[in-house]
Amino acid sequence: MSSPLRVASYNVNGIRAAQRRGFEQWLARRDPDVVALQEVRCPVDQVPEGVFGHLHATYEPGQIPGRNGVAVLTREPPAAVRTWSGQAWAIPSRLGPGGPHTPGGDGTQPGEGSRLDTPFATLARGISRYADEGRYVEVDLADRPLTVASLYLPKGGLPVELQKPGRMREAPDGGVKHERKLHFMDALARHVTRSRKAARDAGREFLLMGDLNIAHLTHDVRNWRRSHQAEGFLPVEREWIDTLIGPRTLVDVLRRQVGEVDGPYSWWSWMGQAFTNDVGWRIDYHLATPGLARTAVAAGVDREPSYEERVSDHAPVVVDYDLGGWTT
Repeated sequence: MSSPLRVASYNVNGIRAAQRRGFEQWLARRDPDVVALQEVRCPVDQVPEGVFGHLHATYEPGQIPGRNGVAVLTREPPAAVRTWSGQAWAIPSRLGPGGPHTPGGDGTQPGEGSRLDTPFATLARGISRYADEGRYVEVDLADRPLTVASLYLPKGGLPVELQKPGRMREAPDGGVKHERKLHFMDALARHVTRSRKAARDAGREFLLMGDLNIAHLTHDVRNWRRSHQAEGFLPVEREWIDTLIGPRTLVDVLRRQVGEVDGPYSWWSWMGQAFTNDVGWRIDYHLATPGLARTAVAAGVDREPSYEERVSDHAPVVVDYDLGGWTT
């Protein structure tokens, strides 16, 4: 009897800082088969050696120094890779294909990266504006009929009518960040529809994971009554998620598994007692095609026991999918 496929989504808030705080220990303890990372925020040549353990990394760092960066970690090098920029980096596992300290098949050493050409045939309308930001990478698993994507959606900002000087942490921007986020969401919806259908036509399920910077339901925000005019919980943002998910398109796997309960949250501010008092938001998702969603047997958030043990301001969302004998 085969073991479930363990899949995690994790905004690490900088892989170098996450390594110092215990990312490698989490990876070894949970032993996932697939991990989608967001906010890796590290040049390829500065990714800590061995930080991804026995997993192969497909990394799209983007072109904005110190920001963004998404990756998908897999046990085997993926069968195919696609990014909006048309480029990504393959970082082989610590073990390499033949054991410890074995060079990769392309001559690279474990921890080094080799450049990949990874274009989509065409980009959905509006996506090219964000192609160099390191916000999306998509891979076809080599050992399962499954396409996995890692996404980091912009945080955004408040619409101009809600911007009140003196009541904002940032200076008013006339709604520029809010409008940019809405444009990104509109383009992303078209892209996700294309990728989901392309996976279906290739006989694959589709799984979109990542930090959407939007909480969908009142169950997803601890203090939701005070958050209706906060970025990430605006009606227009929540309604957009309504259009993204559905019984025939994509399923919010964690919410389906846990039911209509408060939380579990996946992000807490570093400030004050937010983490200690579990005053959080659920903004990290597994959005799966219905066939894949039906195989989920366990789902949860790996919230650390204490503030001092936190690896990131996010916690990983982990789902076990019991695919049985479902292989390519």
